[in-house]
Amino acid sequence: MRHLGIAACLLALLLNSPSAVAEPERSAEAAVDKAGELEQAARQGEVPESGPLTAGEARAIDPAGEAPLDDPLTCLSRTLYWEAKGKSETEKEAVANVVMNRLAHEAFPDSVCEVVKEGTERPPCQFSWWCDGRADTVVEEEAFEVARRVARRALNQELPDRTNGALFFHDRSVMPSWASQFVQTGETEHFLLYRPADD
Repeated sequence: MRHLGIAACLLALLLNSPSAVAEPERSAEAAVDKAGELEQAARQGEVPESGPLTAGEARAIDPAGEAPLDDPLTCLSRTLYWEAKGKSETEKEAVANVVMNRLAHEAFPDSVCEVVKEGTERPPCQFSWWCDGRADTVVEEEAFEVARRVARRALNQELPDRTNGALFFHDRSVMPSWASQFVQTGETEHFLLYRPADD
């Protein structure tokens, strides 16, 4: 019994040691760096040298959906989570395709976070969740896990573009004025997808 107590104390010391705390932080930093490399490879249409982002690395970046919106995986995951909340994985994939298509297009910013945050934090903005005035932290763990999985596949360039190059989308429940100026490239159960006619 005494040996169990000693073992528990040693384990507690190891887990609370500075190196045990620093290791996850280093892992998260390395994963963020890798996500940045994947983002730039996707922007330039190149094959990433770093290899794919693993599920473990993705979880290390934003384990609870509360990280600051300053790395590509967090910005993309949170966008999929909020823009397609309560919707299927297919809907999240369509949103990811639009974000990644914008990332690769010269008319849009050079990073996922800049694409997502383009505009202001008040309407009008490009992605409604970004400027709706509500908190952006995750409230449904399972739904966020799906969003993170889709985001990881998108950054790894493993997600086929089922939107036919769409750069814009809207929910079927609304009809924005800009929609009539664009060519519809596809649709999902909930979204209509578009690109400019001259693109």
